[in-house]
Amino acid sequence: MKKKIAIIGGGPSSLLLAAFLDTDLFDITIFEKNKSFGRKFLVAGKGGFNLTHSETIETFIERYTPSIFLEKSLSEFNNQDLIQWFTDIGIPTFVGSSKRVFPLKGIKPIEVLNAILQVLKDKKIDFQFEQTWIGWNEDEKIIFQSGLNIQTDYVVFALGGGSWKVTGSDGQWLDIFSNKGIKTLPFKSANCAYKIQWPEHFISKNEGKPLKNISATCGSKIQKGEAVITRFGLEGNAIYALSPQIQKELDAKKSITIFLDLKPSLSEEIILKKLTDSKLKKTSDKLRGDIKLSTIQLSLLKSYSKKEDFLDHKKLSQIIKKLPLDILFAAPIDEAISTTGGIDLKEVNEHFQLKKIDRTFCIGEMLDWNAPTGGYLLQACFSMGVYLARYLNNLEMSE
Repeated sequence: MKKKIAIIGGGPSSLLLAAFLDTDLFDITIFEKNKSFGRKFLVAGKGGFNLTHSETIETFIERYTPSIFLEKSLSEFNNQDLIQWFTDIGIPTFVGSSKRVFPLKGIKPIEVLNAILQVLKDKKIDFQFEQTWIGWNEDEKIIFQSGLNIQTDYVVFALGGGSWKVTGSDGQWLDIFSNKGIKTLPFKSANCAYKIQWPEHFISKNEGKPLKNISATCGSKIQKGEAVITRFGLEGNAIYALSPQIQKELDAKKSITIFLDLKPSLSEEIILKKLTDSKLKKTSDKLRGDIKLSTIQLSLLKSYSKKEDFLDHKKLSQIIKKLPLDILFAAPIDEAISTTGGIDLKEVNEHFQLKKIDRTFCIGEMLDWNAPTGGYLLQACFSMGVYLARYLNNLEMSE
């Protein structure tokens, strides 16, 4: 006799879980609070739909915090496996110049979602929409706001994080788990902008402009990439990847200092030599002509260095390599791409099963892990779903 599995939530992790579960072993139902699946999935696609990243899996795994938590999932269903699976279901991909992986040009996010859903429809998986989970009753049945209550052999929660509430991922379930004795952590913004109090003369001229080919440092973590100057502060992939370190330091202090390297391709010594040996007279011309700083980099440098330091080649070289910026706080959760917090990782075992509730699992962004943008968030959700599906398939076959 088939076992019943209830999947609560209709995001990427739950959809891949359902796609890889064996329907000869399980009757599968996905319960979704919205009228359709994948709303956050589609919102993510509006900014350039990178499904994963093409780098080696060894480097890939290191992008996560904590990396060891997702190592098995990512190794068992890695980026190349995901690319092949998408190809198999009619979504060919290509690797962009950033080494991110996208659906072939012309394929829209809704087409990707529909291809995944077609796999589930072909497997005759049951979909239940407008079903908001509200907890357990006295008989330990799963209950919904609609009045529905169910008895099931397995339940998998994939309730998402706390960002982008418009998609339904509002994190309101935290208290339900806490009241059940499951340790949870408050949601915090990740992959978000951070507040910097820019000098008015600087921001009025440079709002919305990119800082390209830089690196940013917080503590011992260094990240190369790009950043964007905004009225609020600073955002972009070079900043997003530092979110775990920035948030950790902000927890301990009212403000912190990060450092920008405006020319990571040149050492401080080489910059000093170029400035010293330059045939150009004006310092600004030397920085443009010999160091190849952009207009916005030059403006930033002038705004964050004293006049005497700007004219001192040695001190200027030091500032170019280590320009300090004070961060005051993170952008609000609802403006963040993703969140940290949720279910404490100590509450689940290696197969994502809650230690305190038998045959109950949690996957996806509702767990307390973090990853930068660039396909890493989606890949982790996909990999967790596949990993759990394979575990449950093997578990049921062995019983």
